Amino acid sequence: MIIIAATLDFADQATCDTVVRDSAPIQQATRDDEPGCRAYCFATDPCVPGRIQVYELWDDSESLAAHFRHPNYLAMRDLIRSHQPTGAANRAYLVERDEPVYGPNGEFRDAFFAEG
Repeated sequence: MIIIAATLDFADQATCDTVVRDSAPIQQATRDDEPGCRAYCFATDPCVPGRIQVYELWDDSESLAAHFRHPNYLAMRDLIRSHQPTGAANRAYLVERDEPVYGPNGEFRDAFFAEG
């Protein structure tokens, strides 16, 4: 599994809000149409004005590579560029294992962080 975590900064909150609003159909299409996409969310950061937080979850590198060639990606890229971001940062993480954070009674599962 691959996690993409990114930020996009814009000159002002109004531009940021416009990008989030106008990208909603592209976000939905990516979720609906692209095999291997588990999550695809561009959302306003409530603590940093003018910033979008990006979270993506992909089954594997093949599905992510296909995304970068898909019309949905190209449409999102063009939308973002048209609003002239002032900054961006992005990282991809390969997930070797995953487990629930909380147990069946809502307790934090610290065993997740143990070696093994």
